[in-house]
Amino acid sequence: MFAVIFKAKVGAQDQHYIDTVAIMRDLAFEQYNCIDFLAVSEGEQEIAISYWHSEDDIKRWHDDSKHAVAQKLGQQKWYESYSVEVVEIKRKYSFGE
Repeated sequence: MFAVIFKAKVGAQDQHYIDTVAIMRDLAFEQYNCIDFLAVSEGEQEIAISYWHSEDDIKRWHDDSKHAVAQKLGQQKWYESYSVEVVEIKRKYSFGE
């Protein structure tokens, strides 16, 4: 399993941003085998973590033309800065699930 960690300093987020996030999330689940997606904001910081079966799914998601448009809008108006990390999960354990 793999995870994509998206960390951002937010800018002006409007209704178009909210709508685009919902569309992108649905696209990730429906077409690219995303397993789970969590996002948290605090002040100017946003962190989103998505979980995937394979790096190939992540690459195909990254290369999607609709996702590319959303990324460009993010750079132009919704985020002041961001970083993305793709990591492999070597071990997972939990309590109470």
